[in-house]
Amino acid sequence: MFPEQLTQARIPHAVMTVLGRLQERKYAAFLVGGCVRDLARGVEPKDFDVATSAKPEEVQRSFSKVIPTGVEHGTVTVVIDGMHVEVTTFRAEAGYEDGRRPTQVEFHSDIEADLSRRDFTMNAMAFDPTPGGRFVDPFNGMADLHARLIRCVREPLERFGEDGLRALRAVRFAAVLDFNIEPDTEAAIAPTLPIFKRVAMERVREEFTKLLTAKEAVKGVSLLEKNGLLQAFMPEAVPAPLDALKRSAAQLELRLGLMLAKCANPYDVLMRLRYPIAVAKTVAHWVQHQRLPGLHSTDTDVRRWLSKVGAEHGPAILSLAAALGVDTGALVPQVEAVLASRPPLKTADLALDGKAIMQILSIPPGRRVGELTRALLEHVLELPLENTPEKLTQWLTRAKV
Repeated sequence: MFPEQLTQARIPHAVMTVLGRLQERKYAAFLVGGCVRDLARGVEPKDFDVATSAKPEEVQRSFSKVIPTGVEHGTVTVVIDGMHVEVTTFRAEAGYEDGRRPTQVEFHSDIEADLSRRDFTMNAMAFDPTPGGRFVDPFNGMADLHARLIRCVREPLERFGEDGLRALRAVRFAAVLDFNIEPDTEAAIAPTLPIFKRVAMERVREEFTKLLTAKEAVKGVSLLEKNGLLQAFMPEAVPAPLDALKRSAAQLELRLGLMLAKCANPYDVLMRLRYPIAVAKTVAHWVQHQRLPGLHSTDTDVRRWLSKVGAEHGPAILSLAAALGVDTGALVPQVEAVLASRPPLKTADLALDGKAIMQILSIPPGRRVGELTRALLEHVLELPLENTPEKLTQWLTRAKV
């Protein structure tokens, strides 16, 4: 008998084909992990993972197109109708010497042995949707799902000691799903921080990004700080700017900027966390240019500010400042109006380039051309309607520069 939520589940044809083919060959096969959790929540899974008693080579013989994505750990990817379905042999793991990878992988024929190695009860359910199939839930994951609880499978200290990332994943799930962490599970985070600190920054970054852009990011960041995880990988963000996060949109660069708004070197922090260079540069630029024009600024003041920070960055810096509690008042519509008028804000926008300046004034290439270009930009920031070849030529000759 299936739980009511799973009786209505819609499984893609390609996934049903994989399950059916394996079962035709007398192997056990189940949907497992996050896809079962999401189906039980009434959410369409992003992908479907299959666990089976078949060995990797037996799976490969069962399908015409298989990618050996992780054969040494029992995983291959079956491709059917353009869909990629990850298929993994039932397994147990042991000897997590680096706080991440098991040093021993033992294949099993028992689905419950496979589920017992998983991180949280809500991820340790198996579902066979084929006719006559069954639902396997040895750790009461469905009950925890209904209770909106994140609970480790069996002993939390053991689970977090095996893979240091699991503590961060618990907090990430709390933020993404708006669940609570079961007390014993949460209590195991602080004692296993040394294991967490051995996790590759790329893995930390992926989890932190999902947490920071979640609807309940404030809850997640608060839990990170409370349990010492934030101090372990991003001490520059302590104390966490919870009020600012509450006021902000769920946009990655914006929220990273809020986390590092008081940091002297946000670029270095984000590179340490292995964020893309473009993300690190953008966030650092916003943080370093937090100072806004005054609330009673003229349009000229606003144009000069936009010229300094870059028109493409102006609105985001305003959002950053507003989330931090700065009164942006009438500045937002003023900036929007200035940008809508498409004024010249950088030297590339000038109606005269360096070559034209040299021709008009009969001067050679050199520093002087750069100085004149910047002088022209200052002129059109004050008077944007002057940005025509004729008027800029007149200004150059009249000013006798």
